[in-house]
Amino acid sequence: MKIRLGYVVLSKTLENNTSSSLMTYAHYSKLGKVRGNEKLNKIILSNFEDLESILKYNIKNDISFYRMTSRLILLFTHNDVELDINLYKDYFKKIGNIINKNKMRVDTHPDQFCVLNSVKEEVVLSSINILNYHKIMFNLMNYDGKMIIHVGSSALGKRKSIKRFKDNFKKLNKDIQKMILLENDDKIFNVTNTLNICEELNIPFVFDYHHHFCNNNGQKIEFFLPRIINTWGNNKPKMHYSSPKSKKEKRSHNDYIDPEKFIEFIERIKFLNVDVDIMIEAKMKDEALFRLIRYLKYKTDYIIDGTTIIL
Repeated sequence: MKIRLGYVVLSKTLENNTSSSLMTYAHYSKLGKVRGNEKLNKIILSNFEDLESILKYNIKNDISFYRMTSRLILLFTHNDVELDINLYKDYFKKIGNIINKNKMRVDTHPDQFCVLNSVKEEVVLSSINILNYHKIMFNLMNYDGKMIIHVGSSALGKRKSIKRFKDNFKKLNKDIQKMILLENDDKIFNVTNTLNICEELNIPFVFDYHHHFCNNNGQKIEFFLPRIINTWGNNKPKMHYSSPKSKKEKRSHNDYIDPEKFIEFIERIKFLNVDVDIMIEAKMKDEALFRLIRYLKYKTDYIIDGTTIIL
C-alpha cells in the first residue's frame, strides 16, 4: 500500500511565488477597461510564472500530488470582464506538459462561491460558469484534471438541498460531470449524506477526515471506507487530512499536522490495502508536509520514499 502526500496551492519555501495574485472587479472598474485589461494581463502572466516555479519545485522535492490554484485567470467568470482565455493557451500548454511529463496528480477546489444547489438561480448559473472555467483550464492543459466541490447550501432543509444538488448536477455538461469529485463538509453534509449522493450519481468521494471529526453521525470510518473506495472504480482514491487548530476552534486548520493522530489514521486505513493519495491541508503547506515526513521517519517503521509512505 502506497500513500502519496501532497499540499495545497502555496509553497512556504517559495513564499513570493503565489500563482494566485488577485485583482478585484472594483479595482478593475476603477482603472477602466483598457488599463484594467493591461494590469489584469500582467497579473495573469505572473501567476503562470509562479505556478511553473512551484511545479518545478515540487518535482525536485518529489511531490507529485498537488492542488493548483483556482485563481490563475482572474475575473474570467465575471460577466462585465471581456477576457479571451485562449490568449494564454501556450502558457496552459506549458503547464500541462510539465504535469503530464512528470506524471503528477493535480486538481483544483473551486471556492466558496461555487454552490451548485443554491436556491438562487443566479448563484447556480455563476457556479456552473466557475465549473466550466476549470474545465476549460484543464482542457487547455491537455490534462485530465478533477475539481473538488461540496454539496453546498442547506437552505430549506437538508433533504431538499440534496435534491437540488442532484437535479442541478444532472443538468451539467457530461464532461463537467466526469471532472467533479464530492467531499463531505464540517457543518452540514456528513459522510453518509455525501456517500449516498456519490453512489447514486457515480461521483468519486473525497473523504475529509477532519470534516468527519467535526461532523459525523457516530459511525467509525472503518464502516464506510470500503464504500468510499468503491466510488473510485479503477482510479486511485484521494483523501484530505488536517489537524484542528485547537479544542475551541476545532473546525479551523492547524499550521501543522499532529503526527501521532496521523499515524493513528494511517493504521486505521491500512486494512483497505489500496494505494491512496492524501492531501495535507495545513496552513504551513509544504513545510507541514516535510515536518510530518521527518517525524514518520523517526517514529515509525514505515518505508518512506520521498513524500510517499509504503506500508
